[in-house]
Amino acid sequence: MDSILLCSAYLPPVSFFTAINSGGDVLIEQYDNYCKQTYRNRCVIATAGGCQTLTIPVVKSDSPKQLMKDVRISDHGDWRRQHWNALESAYMNSPFFMYYQDDFRPFYEKKIEFLIDFNMELTRLILKLAGIEKKVSLTEFYSVQQDGITDLRDMIEPGVREPVEPHPYWQVFKQKYGFLPNLSAVDLLFNMGPEFPLYL
Repeated sequence: MDSILLCSAYLPPVSFFTAINSGGDVLIEQYDNYCKQTYRNRCVIATAGGCQTLTIPVVKSDSPKQLMKDVRISDHGDWRRQHWNALESAYMNSPFFMYYQDDFRPFYEKKIEFLIDFNMELTRLILKLAGIEKKVSLTEFYSVQQDGITDLRDMIEPGVREPVEPHPYWQVFKQKYGFLPNLSAVDLLFNMGPEFPLYL
């Protein structure tokens, strides 16, 4: 079974984990150029006001291009508290938030210097809580194409249409907004709990 190659993402969307579930080992690209307005430093959750984007501020680079592995998280704007408050407010009434909140809260209380490390730890946490056993590692170099690897680096990005139409699942604000597809996987985890891998 081919390994799956993906870009790093902050609290990645459901499609990210659907891709992971479809292959073998997982490789996260760290030698690509960091791009703004991608899932690398942002995620989308469902709130009482509709979809909300949570963005991690990063330290501006001195050069126009910067490798993902070198991107540092900025402490600007008290973002950790804001993100945690947004997650808590959005999902406190979901069926499984209370079971998982203590696993996620420490990420918003400690300082992790590099974005790639923050994203990797959260990705591994979601896989662990969902009961999905996959080896997840970082790339050692940048490659356009490799045998035995399915390259999905360009597929999981905002605005890119999913290859398969997502099936609805229960969401806190579904009656108000209808089903909101491909949100951060924490939406699926907090709403569906142990059924996370079954949905994928």
